[in-house]
Amino acid sequence: MTQTQTKALTLAAAFGAAVSAHLAAPAVAQNAGAADKVQCYGVALAGENSCAAGPGTTCAGTSSVDYQGNAWKLVDRVDCVTMKLPDMPDGTKREGSLRPLERDLPA
Repeated sequence: MTQTQTKALTLAAAFGAAVSAHLAAPAVAQNAGAADKVQCYGVALAGENSCAAGPGTTCAGTSSVDYQGNAWKLVDRVDCVTMKLPDMPDGTKREGSLRPLERDLPA
């Protein structure tokens, strides 16, 4: 292989690596943001859950009760248990959870 061919091959490899890195960067950034999201139970309004969680839900938008305990919504990890939710009718504090809850279930 001549010196010119070696230089051309090196430049082609460097260009290919640069293009690959450029195309992969948005995917890495998207996945990093998704890693901070969690399935948070008991925070979605009726019809605004992200997907199935238990009896009374089948997929996105099928929860029938506000803050339904077995329905989850994808939220930022930090917001799940710190977001402000209205108290329950008996005055009990309502909070989000990383696990299904036994409250506010459809009748």
